[in-house]
Order: sequence, then C-alpha cells, then structure tokens
Amino acid sequence: MKKIEAIIKPFKLDEVKEALQEVGVQGMTVLEAKGYGRQKGHSELYRGAEYVIDFLPKVKIEVVVADDLASAVIDAIQTAARTGKIGDGKIFVSEVTDVIRIRTGETGAQAV
Repeated sequence: MKKIEAIIKPFKLDEVKEALQEVGVQGMTVLEAKGYGRQKGHSELYRGAEYVIDFLPKVKIEVVVADDLASAVIDAIQTAARTGKIGDGKIFVSEVTDVIRIRTGETGAQAV
C-alpha cells in the first residue's frame, strides 16, 4: 500500500476530490496547512503599507491506496491541482506497511 500526501492550493480541493472519486478512492483526510516553498511567500499592499506573507494557505490531502491504484491517484491529483503557476504544490508518496481499522480489527488492504 502507498500513502499519498499532496499539498495543493485551497481553491483546487473540490476538483482534486472529484478526480480522486472518479479513480475509485474511498476516503481521504484533508488538513488546512500553511507553508512556503521556493517562492518564500510574497508581499502584499494593505492601506499603503507593504506586508510580507511568509506562510501561504495550503491544503494537505492524505490518501492510502493499494499499490496498483497509486499511479492513477497521483495522475488524478496532478491533473486536477495544476494551474501552471508557481505554488501548485507537491505530492509525496511513501510505503505503508500496515493499516488497522479500529472498529473491526481488520488489517491490511481490507482496512483501507
């Protein structure tokens, strides 16, 4: 199994959610996040004063899927989250050794 974590722009969440549902993702975890990458934030003008915004609002999506579904999920996230502008986000993929459903005690792929 793979854990796929994606950091995306908040306004892209609905598009990514729909794309994931189309490829068969059953559930996901969504967290509000703040951060910066290479662009190191940006500056804005407010009432004539310039402010540096260090941490930009982002959304983090976490999904655990079977190995055979991972590439479809990654493609779906990339396609739905891409704007072509700086700050589109990142996708991290890691190996999951086991999953346990607390309610039933199921383990492995059945627990996902």
